[in-house]
Order: sequence, then C-alpha cells, then structure tokens
Amino acid sequence: MAALTKGRNTLERFGDISEPPVKGATKIYAGGMVAINAAGLAVPVITAVGMVGLGRAEKDADNSAGADAAINVRVGRGIYLFANSAAADLITRSDIGATCYGVDDQTVAKTNGANTRSPAGKIHDVDAAGVWVKFN
Repeated sequence: MAALTKGRNTLERFGDISEPPVKGATKIYAGGMVAINAAGLAVPVITAVGMVGLGRAEKDADNSAGADAAINVRVGRGIYLFANSAAADLITRSDIGATCYGVDDQTVAKTNGANTRSPAGKIHDVDAAGVWVKFN
C-alpha cells in the first residue's frame, strides 16, 4: 500500500473490551474468567494447558447448543477480583507482579500445577477478599 497523500478515517478499537467467538458446546458465565484456547476460541478457564487468560466475561454467553464460533462473548480486560487457591498454591502479597494460573473460572493459583494449568494473568494485588488479577 502506498503512503497517504491525504487524511483518512483510521478505525479505532479500545483495548479494554474484546468479543471473541465462543467454542461450541460451551457456556461462559458472567463474571467468570475467560481464556482463549489453542484454536482461538473463548472458553471458561479450567485446569488445562494450551490456553491464555483473556479477562472477565461481561455477560453470560450460552453456546451449549451451538457450533464453534456461533456466538461471541463480551470480555473485559482490566483488573478483577478472583478467589485465591489454597495450601502450596496460595498467592500472597510477595507474589504481586508474577503470573497466576487458572484453576477454574473463578480461582487462581500461584503455580502451574506441575504443568497442568495455563496462565491467567498478572497478580496486581492480594487482600482478604482474594487476588486482583490484571488482564492485558
């Protein structure tokens, strides 16, 4: 493409919301953590590898009777509060800035569970209510 010779209307997209297609036979609940699987489809976070945390579902997305990509889910990217794991996987304030790993769509852990969990996001803060996870 040649360089501009006059002004143009360049489309813009804000980085705090995305709407990826949902995997078939899948239901994502509002408020739950959403990941992108290896096929590029949105799924709820589960203990599995090959996914990347994307953010928080802004509303329910029920594709339980649909094929891959039949619907999209609105996902917020920001800093959200999720449940902390327990025992050796408990996240503490000393872990702030590190990557946390998805256990399920509402719980994060300190480790990848011996290579059984995918990264969810970055640990932004930890308090009595849980772990504040930052999604980029």
